[in-house]
Amino acid sequence: MRRHGGGLGRIRRAAVTAGLLSAVSPAALMIATAARAETSGALSHSPFELALLAAMTGTVAFAFVCAFALIRGRRQHAEELTRVRSERAVLRRDIDRAETLLNASDHRLVVYDDADSEPRVMGHLGEAQGVPSGQRAFLAFGQWLDRESAMRIERAITGLRRNAADFTELLKTANGEHLEATGHVAGAHAFVRFRGLSGEREDYSRMRDAYTELQARSESMLQLLSALPRPVWIRTPKGRLSWVNQAYARAVGCADRDRVYSEQIELLDAAGRKEIARLAGNGLASVERLPVVVEGERRVFSVDKVSGDYGSAAVAVDVSALDDAQTTLRRTVEFHAHTLDQLATAVAIFGPDRRLNFYNEAYRGLWDLDPAFLEQMPEDSAILDRLRAARKLPEQADFRSWKAAQMEAYRSVGAKEQWWHLPDGQTLRVIANPHPQGGVTYVYENVTERIELKTQVEALSRVQGETLDTLSDAVAVFGSDGRLRLSNPAFSNMWKLAKSRIENRPHIAEIVEWCAMVQPDETVWPALSAAVTSLSDEHRQIRGRMERRDGAVIDYATIPLPDGAILLTFVDITDTIKAERALVEKNEALQQADQLKNAFIQHVSYELRSPLTNIIGFAQLLNEPNVGDLNDKQGEYIDYILSSSSALLAIINDILDLATVDAGIMELDLAEVDVSETVAAAVEGVRDRLDEARIALVTDIPETIGSFVADKRRLRQVLFNLLSNAIAHSPDGGDIEIRCERQKDEIRFTVTDHGRGIPKDRVKSVFDRFVTHADNGDRKGAGLGLSIVKSLVELHGGNVRIESEEGSGTSVVCTFPGNPDSATEAA
Repeated sequence: MRRHGGGLGRIRRAAVTAGLLSAVSPAALMIATAARAETSGALSHSPFELALLAAMTGTVAFAFVCAFALIRGRRQHAEELTRVRSERAVLRRDIDRAETLLNASDHRLVVYDDADSEPRVMGHLGEAQGVPSGQRAFLAFGQWLDRESAMRIERAITGLRRNAADFTELLKTANGEHLEATGHVAGAHAFVRFRGLSGEREDYSRMRDAYTELQARSESMLQLLSALPRPVWIRTPKGRLSWVNQAYARAVGCADRDRVYSEQIELLDAAGRKEIARLAGNGLASVERLPVVVEGERRVFSVDKVSGDYGSAAVAVDVSALDDAQTTLRRTVEFHAHTLDQLATAVAIFGPDRRLNFYNEAYRGLWDLDPAFLEQMPEDSAILDRLRAARKLPEQADFRSWKAAQMEAYRSVGAKEQWWHLPDGQTLRVIANPHPQGGVTYVYENVTERIELKTQVEALSRVQGETLDTLSDAVAVFGSDGRLRLSNPAFSNMWKLAKSRIENRPHIAEIVEWCAMVQPDETVWPALSAAVTSLSDEHRQIRGRMERRDGAVIDYATIPLPDGAILLTFVDITDTIKAERALVEKNEALQQADQLKNAFIQHVSYELRSPLTNIIGFAQLLNEPNVGDLNDKQGEYIDYILSSSSALLAIINDILDLATVDAGIMELDLAEVDVSETVAAAVEGVRDRLDEARIALVTDIPETIGSFVADKRRLRQVLFNLLSNAIAHSPDGGDIEIRCERQKDEIRFTVTDHGRGIPKDRVKSVFDRFVTHADNGDRKGAGLGLSIVKSLVELHGGNVRIESEEGSGTSVVCTFPGNPDSATEAA
């Protein structure tokens, strides 16, 4: 535009110069002509005419000059205009090209002219990069750049406008795209150019951001790992420790981590490192339980290891408490499962998925379900369907609705209780207890027996109430508060208490006051009152007897009841006491008579033994040939005397033996006794009687019977009496048997006869003294033989029994211990 203005000025200046030249030239010509006329005087015209002619000539000349100058100026102006238009077209083309370049889509230019003017924004960046298209929105950098980039570009633009400080910044938009901002100053203008990055520069920018972010993450991660209370360590690909946290250093006993790096101090032992190394490959690997010694204490750690191409990292978590808790929990669960399995109450636990998780044996037995079916963890509804098919559930008109109601337990917040009356007559109390984390625990309590028992108890209570009311004994129950709870009519009658008083549940103190009117005893009733009102946890029983003024004798007793109550019983034993006193007097008289009898028998036995011995001695002396001859009749009488005297002596000896046993002064002479010899000696003693009655004796004694510890003389006496008893009860010409056998540590002697046997009503009395049941009148004895046998056998620690069948004979079995420790008192 400046070039156009300069051409027009030159044209104007040329025209003015030409006009001036045109005006000056005629005037000069006229002056020159007048001068020549004056000089030569040859002209005939006047001066005016000459002046007019000169003016006209000048005007014409001026006109020609002006026309010439105008024509020339027009030609120059046309040439200048053509040139200007050409330059303008070039400039317009350059401006359009610049504007096209500035408005390209790969950059945006911000021009700052001065401090007061608004900056101009040119160019375009794609909105996909997160750059707004509007000028105001674009200049609000904090809205579309991230915080750090917005702060940096603001600082850079401020420095550019104030200090002309050029800059180049890499910016990041809010959506993660990268831009480059370049600022410079040209003249009085400041330019800031924003353009998107591509190629290596974009890769570099992204890598720098990634590096910065990774570095920040790494620093944060290391700070976090350093603050962790559990050991963490990082290894190089070659396996060396490159970084550990403070917890690791403390665990290995080092205050400085540099020492851990320099000495490569390991937390895990060789076995633990070998176990972790066994888990080869990249990725996460875990070892649940590794024993580690930390600060002198054995701990259990769970180690998680992450391996990669650039090394590995591991963290050790102390799970000692968790391990102990898990062990305790596992044992508790096993114990609870074992306990539940031992319960008689059926228990089934269903999980949140309504599948069976646990059942005890009582549950399987209650429903008689196949264990294979239960081990498949069936759903609750499937079990109900199977039980319904087996007709083991309560009959329902609408089973589907009933089952849906049962499933409501899984959504319930509290336990639900139901009573199921099964078709087989059983009654179940079903408790569905929902678990807070889902699932339901079912408890099936079979209350059939309880209901039956309750019915029986109620019936029994009614029977007991009726029984208590009809008892002749006075009964009263006092509660822990000392008040009367229960009493029967006999109590009121015995102590003359009005029914109106009893119905008001009086206190024991009032009862004592009323009963004292009937029996003013200063010791009994206070003791009973103290027993009822005692605060001791263990009530002491009190028993005693009182005699009332009216002559009644009453036994009283206090019985503590389980619920803390006290039962008082009063029994009127007046008649019993009278009968008892009469019986006591009679018993004392009988005891005195029995003692007198025993003393008489012992005295007589001792007194008769001496003269009887003399009689036997003189009879034997008379029977000797050197004393003198006797006729046959006298010899026969002497034999009778000897026989009767011997029998009488045997009876007296038996009586003395029994008396000795009764007195408890008989002692046994224990020694090894040969069984065969002792039996033979006893048989020899009854040989004459066997021959006289023509009775055959059969002996069954094994050759290996051997010996045992006993009193030889008393054993021979026992066998002699048994054989004598068998002979006495055997018919003439019959036979008897004696058998001996050893069983474990016992010796058993059995003597059997084939007589008439003993009636069942007499078996218990055969061991009584002086009792005989002779079937053969000629061989009747004194009735002491079996009594002596029983006393002597029991004195050895053995026993005697009789096996008899009427009409078939009798067997007497005596059992001796093989080695008795000491003699015992005879029964």
